[in-house]
Amino acid sequence: MKRTVLQVSMTLLAVLALALLGIGLFVWSGTPAAVKAEWEQVPPAQKPDNSQCLGCHGQPDQFYEFPNGETVSITVDPDSYDHAVHANLACQVCHTNITEYPHPENTAESSREYTLQYADSCAQCHPGVVHAITDNAHAKLAEGGNPNTPTCADCHDPHTQPAITKDSSGDPAASERKAIAEICSKCHSVIVDQYEQSVHGAALFDESNPDVPGCNDCHGVHNIQQARTTEFRLNSPDLCANCHTREDIMSKYNISTDVLDTYISDFHGTTVALFQKEGTGEDTNKPVCYDCHGVHNIASVDDPHRGLEIKENMLATCQKCHPDASENFPASWMSHYIASPTRFPLVYYVNLFYIVFIPVVLGGMALFVLSDILYKTGITGRRRKSAASAAETPGDKKE
Repeated sequence: MKRTVLQVSMTLLAVLALALLGIGLFVWSGTPAAVKAEWEQVPPAQKPDNSQCLGCHGQPDQFYEFPNGETVSITVDPDSYDHAVHANLACQVCHTNITEYPHPENTAESSREYTLQYADSCAQCHPGVVHAITDNAHAKLAEGGNPNTPTCADCHDPHTQPAITKDSSGDPAASERKAIAEICSKCHSVIVDQYEQSVHGAALFDESNPDVPGCNDCHGVHNIQQARTTEFRLNSPDLCANCHTREDIMSKYNISTDVLDTYISDFHGTTVALFQKEGTGEDTNKPVCYDCHGVHNIASVDDPHRGLEIKENMLATCQKCHPDASENFPASWMSHYIASPTRFPLVYYVNLFYIVFIPVVLGGMALFVLSDILYKTGITGRRRKSAASAAETPGDKKE
């Protein structure tokens, strides 16, 4: 009987332990340790209950005013949040200091100060990303005392951020480029306006063309580098080559993929490549791609005002470094194309002539010199042999 009671007791304890474990997993399902890799895979039943918070914050048009007069919206649309990437998180995961109502008094004097209070919250779930931004261009500005440098929340609204589509390498997919440019425009509006009017930006904003680069393709996503450094300048031809050497993309627009080879083979590119290889940090006055084509305002080559296929535009570009350049100065430039029978045929056939002529001439001269050496070596040998024979005495021969 005692054994039966003991068995029942142990069974009840096991059931109780399992129940407590299940409750614990449910309660803590919104913590960083339980964040799922893909938010769409989280069943609705497993999402945390944020109804108490949204009961107040789900009401529209609510604002909080700071001592300096600035305001911030404290409304969180329940439907938007439910479809956002953070829908599987409990509010307290980020708002760790708020566990009851009324909330503790916030000491922020401005909306910016309030945002900065949560600057480290993302590290709980995204330590890799936070590590990547610790020494990027924005972080260096923050270290210099600029309070307006962006934090995670400035680019990713924590209550409405949708899931980001990624490609096979883990980077944002081409479909995200337009959204990324719009995010960048919050701080870099003038630059994004220039980009939107460029040959790349117009194709992205007007046509949603997946082949053109967005801000992140040249500057990175979280590891954004300072674009005014010597290192960035010397490495910039490789950035352009990432797209402009791809036959699968360039063939669609009849653009040469020899862009990097032709640049490296001329005096400008050879010098830049040498400085890049040496890695001394020294700058060079030789042009890189964006010195001729522009930075964010890159025009189509046939653009009547800035396109480099227009002779007058090319001359004006050359005169930036060569002020004495004459009208025919750009005529030597073959626009990143290697000469062929159909494109620059005169250059191609002259080059072909020398490819054949020089080896034939030099080879003939080498053959002539070699044969002369062999001939003279043979005569010298015969003369030495004759001299040796003549030196022998008659007595020696008898012996």
